[in-house]
Amino acid sequence: MKEKKVIYYTDELNDEFSAAKITPIKIDGNYRYSKNALWDLCSLIVQNVLSMPIKVGYAKLKFKIKYIGKQKLKKYKKEGYFVYVNHTQAFADTFIPSISIYPKRNFLIVNPENISMKFSKTIIEMLGAIPVPGDKVSMRNFLEIIKKHIKKGHSITIYPEAHIWPYYTKIRPFKSVSFAYPVDLKKPVFCMTNTYQAYGKNNDKIKIVTYIDGPFFVNEDLPKKEQKQELRDRVYNCMVERSKNSNIEYIKYCKKKLNED
Repeated sequence: MKEKKVIYYTDELNDEFSAAKITPIKIDGNYRYSKNALWDLCSLIVQNVLSMPIKVGYAKLKFKIKYIGKQKLKKYKKEGYFVYVNHTQAFADTFIPSISIYPKRNFLIVNPENISMKFSKTIIEMLGAIPVPGDKVSMRNFLEIIKKHIKKGHSITIYPEAHIWPYYTKIRPFKSVSFAYPVDLKKPVFCMTNTYQAYGKNNDKIKIVTYIDGPFFVNEDLPKKEQKQELRDRVYNCMVERSKNSNIEYIKYCKKKLNED
């Protein structure tokens, strides 16, 4: 393993450490979240047939990935649900949940940067990307496509931390806003916690072990405005406990002091 890299951060909620620097497009009322039947068929083939061997091969060869708890998903193979995952890989995060969820179709809520490059926009959309809306009209369309996928029995993956921190071994604080979807639609929630664990003769190599937990259900005994926060807290606490299984640190993250440049 290479010498440990150190990254300094100031804001756990907003700092971004993705290597890609992309100017995002505007997601407005003209953006088509819902495509035609032919496009959807092509998306299914790309998403669940053509790309799956690449996804599995990369995850196995690069990370020796192992899933713990996949059996928890079996009961819900015909029902739509939401999946919350920690965001620690720029490329692999796009398919780590999908491998364990397969053959169910999995869609991902992403930042507009992910579909802002012309040469890759269509393929990324076909792989399941749903960009965050930028105005009221696109918000309505965004919510409609989420409802549509859930009704069809698909899963929706959400990265509540929002920003990529490569190889980060803890769980950053995240807001409850993204838990509005399962609260409004009254659907189950799962979480997947990617941990980094040592292996090899000298325990100097890194593999990903992904823990799957759930289902978590909305507590309808609470007032509506409290349901999101309570659901968020249960998921967050579960992910924090699972993250403690990480036992190797490839990149060290240090918080800057206020008086540092």
